[in-house]
Amino acid sequence: MVDLAPKVARVDAIQSFVSQETPVLTIYDSDGAAGTGYSYTIGTGGPSVMALLQHTLLPRLIGQDGDRIDGIWRDLLYATHATAVGAITSLALAAIDTALWDLRCRKQGLPLWKLAGGSRESIPLYSTEGGWLHLSSEALVEDALAMQAQGFKGSKIKIGRPHISEDAARLEAVRAAVGPGYEILTDGNQGFTLSEAIRRAQMLEEHGIGWFEEPLKADDVAAHRELARRTSVPVAVGESLYSLSQFKDYLQVGAASIVQVDVARIGGITPWLKVAHLAEAFNVMVCPHFLMELHLPLVCAVPNAKWLEYIPQLDSITEQGIEIKDGLAYVSHDPGLGIKWDWARLDALADPITIKEAV
Repeated sequence: MVDLAPKVARVDAIQSFVSQETPVLTIYDSDGAAGTGYSYTIGTGGPSVMALLQHTLLPRLIGQDGDRIDGIWRDLLYATHATAVGAITSLALAAIDTALWDLRCRKQGLPLWKLAGGSRESIPLYSTEGGWLHLSSEALVEDALAMQAQGFKGSKIKIGRPHISEDAARLEAVRAAVGPGYEILTDGNQGFTLSEAIRRAQMLEEHGIGWFEEPLKADDVAAHRELARRTSVPVAVGESLYSLSQFKDYLQVGAASIVQVDVARIGGITPWLKVAHLAEAFNVMVCPHFLMELHLPLVCAVPNAKWLEYIPQLDSITEQGIEIKDGLAYVSHDPGLGIKWDWARLDALADPITIKEAV
């Protein structure tokens, strides 16, 4: 596991992002082929994820057929059913599942975006790194203008200041600076009650906001449905949901206009694709949370993706970042996930755990 410090201070309505604990896992098969996957936390729980991998999940991979990705994922989920559905189990499953997909892609000589669907080769970016809650209006404007100059199509602003007028002033400043053609997205990080979310949504409508992300507690489906009924601003949820069934509950009742499924928190690429296709059946767009390097090939694999969130975080442990041109992120054509790990740097930073034998 590698502990990565945030590139900037990250503060939202309910928490601070203090570090990225990053389990990095390489799986070898009996032919000598290897696949590497990873997961993450925002500062807590990493040792628990590693313990679950070491003592419970990884030993169950020995002797398995690595091509049975869906079957392996399901077997491991049921082997840990007493701790699922939840973050620790999902994050551990994700490290394994992404490694198995990388292994499959490399053995077949295909990039993930193509093997998983091959819908497109690029996706528009929006930036979050300059929109944190503690930043001044001047700082928000400066970052949005800088990203707009680079060709980015939108920026996300964290909201949840003590009074609605403070949020309104920050959004007004950014809108005045970037003009009407630039998308402004907002994120409440589960910080509001239903009544206050309705109140703030009315204000967001006045500024042409692209979505209202995590306005309420993530497990309150009924409140999200009521908010969606009361506002024209799309309601975005998903980064704090951990199962296909939870997304189904939101989509069935019209409580989500944007699905923000996170490949680590849902448990890997296998369930991520199921959520994306489920959303497609409801004519809902997928705009995943965080992990831009891993989400890039996934949003380019499916037809109903709209945005990729720009938060660079792997630069210090990779040899090359994703290709960005005129506000678009372009997929890698190399076999695998498309991530070029800096193995010398990883070896220097990580405390390795070895499980012998091969899948």
